[in-house]
Amino acid sequence: MGADPAALARFARECVRAALGGPLVEPPLGPLTMGEVATFVSLHWPDGRLHGCIGSLEPRRPLVEDVAANALAAAFEDPRAATLSIDDVDRLDVEVSILSTLELVACADEAEACAVLRPFTDGVVLRWHDRRATFLPQVWAHLSEPRAFLAELKQKAGLPADFWDSDLRLYRYAVEIVHDPPRLA
Repeated sequence: MGADPAALARFARECVRAALGGPLVEPPLGPLTMGEVATFVSLHWPDGRLHGCIGSLEPRRPLVEDVAANALAAAFEDPRAATLSIDDVDRLDVEVSILSTLELVACADEAEACAVLRPFTDGVVLRWHDRRATFLPQVWAHLSEPRAFLAELKQKAGLPADFWDSDLRLYRYAVEIVHDPPRLA
């Protein structure tokens, strides 16, 4: 990403602005921006409310392309997102999470899963058959107890909070976070 990691978050903001009729944006350059990397883009209002959060769990395109696509999806396609105007763009808090490779969490049951998860460090993917959900590590700030974290993650996947099955798989990942704070209050 070069000497200024926040350039990636500023790029995400400028992609949203361009989609609303603002100037075209050039992606940040550098060797780290070209490799295939999975990212999430989270957009928050100044009061902390989530506008949208969309991302990729596995690398499938170059970093800058993934950030651009996820920024636009978080701004305009997330069902939680309200309609944006170009004047809103500077009010948003823009956060880009760059994901590490997914790592299978070896656990035979929920108690074992709760014992090995690392609160405030692990992002977690839950998969069971065709159901899948994830929480970024930032979600631990709201759900700091592993059992509650997993219960909410299961519900996000459309499963009961107390569900467990031998076919259920958990994966963990770490994130590098780059941030561009709101420019206007």
